[in-house]
Amino acid sequence: MDTTPILKKYFGYDSYRPNQQEIIENVMSGNDSLVLMPTGGGKSICYQIPALAMTGTAVVVSPLISLMKDQVETLRSSGIEAAALNSDNSGEADTIIRRKCMSGDMKLLYISPEKLLTEIPYLLRQIRISLFAIDEAHCISQWGHDFRPEYTRLGLLREQFPDVPIMALTATADRITRHDIITQLKLNDAHEYISSFDRPNLSLTVKRGFRDKEKLSFILNFIKARPYDAGIIYCLSRKTTEKVAMHLRAKGINALPYHAGLTNQERNETQEKFKNDELQVVCATIAFGMGIDKSNVRWVIHFNMPKSIESFYQEIGRAGRDGAPADTVLFYSIADIIQLTEFAKASGQQEVNMDKLKRMREYAESNVCRRRILLNYFNEQSDHDCGNCDVCQNPPQRFDGTRFVQMALSAMKRTGEQVRLSTITEILKGMASATVVKKGYNQLKTFGVGRELSVQDWNDYLLQMLQMGFFEIVYNEGHRTMVTPSGEDVLYGRKKAELCVIDWSVKDVNAPRRRRLTLEIPTITIPGLPPTQGIEDPKLFEALRLLRRQCADEEKIPPYIVFSDKVLHALATLKPVTIEQFSHISGVGDYKCQKYGQRFTSMIQKFV
Repeated sequence: MDTTPILKKYFGYDSYRPNQQEIIENVMSGNDSLVLMPTGGGKSICYQIPALAMTGTAVVVSPLISLMKDQVETLRSSGIEAAALNSDNSGEADTIIRRKCMSGDMKLLYISPEKLLTEIPYLLRQIRISLFAIDEAHCISQWGHDFRPEYTRLGLLREQFPDVPIMALTATADRITRHDIITQLKLNDAHEYISSFDRPNLSLTVKRGFRDKEKLSFILNFIKARPYDAGIIYCLSRKTTEKVAMHLRAKGINALPYHAGLTNQERNETQEKFKNDELQVVCATIAFGMGIDKSNVRWVIHFNMPKSIESFYQEIGRAGRDGAPADTVLFYSIADIIQLTEFAKASGQQEVNMDKLKRMREYAESNVCRRRILLNYFNEQSDHDCGNCDVCQNPPQRFDGTRFVQMALSAMKRTGEQVRLSTITEILKGMASATVVKKGYNQLKTFGVGRELSVQDWNDYLLQMLQMGFFEIVYNEGHRTMVTPSGEDVLYGRKKAELCVIDWSVKDVNAPRRRRLTLEIPTITIPGLPPTQGIEDPKLFEALRLLRRQCADEEKIPPYIVFSDKVLHALATLKPVTIEQFSHISGVGDYKCQKYGQRFTSMIQKFV
């Protein structure tokens, strides 16, 4: 069965992305599948199209009420019958949903794993189920980065409904996790579909060694260059989310914290404001998922380094889900490395978590194309540099840093390799701290030998030396520093050492206006318009954004559900002035064309 007419009618796309059509055909043939597709890669289409094409109701298992609500609103806005069974519903609402499922009118039913297990003997036995879609399937695996005990019981579905195809979907899962998902769900000869993890619309930038003051200054400049763009700042602790949000509010930025220490009501209010474009910035803990499907998040900043590449990739994946350009920035420091190492060592899976942290460090500390490192982690190789990361755009400059390395390693040796990195900095700077004086380190030959450099410069050079393996931190012995054989080669003059020139610039060089001009608008033939990409009109884009907001407010839904930023960019570039022309825009389905076409083309006519 050709499902592309359904794709065009409801979602406004003329063709599928790689793997989507094969996945859809597989599930419609009654087969199980495991779908590994990056955030924003189009996972939902893989079960939504079969749900519309097949008889009965597709049951979608999702871990978060907010995520279910988001998906349901998006489907309804495209004229699709969908609902969620969860604790937020009234008894009357649940009754209506159940009746629609039993009559076969409900095409997609979203449900939490807990609710699903209780409904197996009741509702699920009384309705015709077309397929089961298990979203966020990595929660099933003990090796997944988001372990959720209720998911482990979903193997019951195969036992209770042996003839219903099951599709497991996740954005990040390594080989071990994928095997565990298939085993736990008892999938039969599951076809594995692994899509490219490349998200070329995301720029990748890493800033090392910044103190909190410099981070906040950078973030402020960054946001001011993007006055209308929504973003997320991920932090390692609740306290930091509060501090960053408070600092931004004091500078006139609309920002709020989001973490597990807040009440449900506070978190829900923050989430709703962010979804509805009433809040520009959310400062969230890394450990706490946002649980939203907001497609117009234009940037993600990590105030601290995440514990693994899986976590990092999942979190930056919240930016640019609509395919339009988006920015990501990662700050990291020695303090992050020490704290995350302590977390990993204290976890129940020390070896696995230490290895994941090591790979995260390799990404942050690399001087080669960062996108190639990310892709390689997910077993995908690229034969060229991306041109859209900081390393590609500004390759690091190097100099002979042997003298500085010898100063630092000499200080470590003269203290008997028994002190922390912070004390080494104090010795090099000639700072008579309580620890330095008490231990007599102010009498060492190396005391004050590095006065010419600032504390910040020394911290950066020490981080580089740690990256290059000239010394190591003995975490299980009070975080003392110890010179390695490689470091001894430099210390004793057998080898030279190069260091990277430090860039403490807090200015943001990625001006959003310049980037927007590179947004790829598909070249299409629209009746009455020349087959050209044209040039985007920024004033028209802002006018369309305001119109989108008006439509959303009238319907009490988030603006991105009306149209994504990418659709607005296409409209501001191609400038369709009739309903017929409007219907050819990628992302505009029949339902939305009829619903919004007249208002949007009237606005465009004013500018044309």
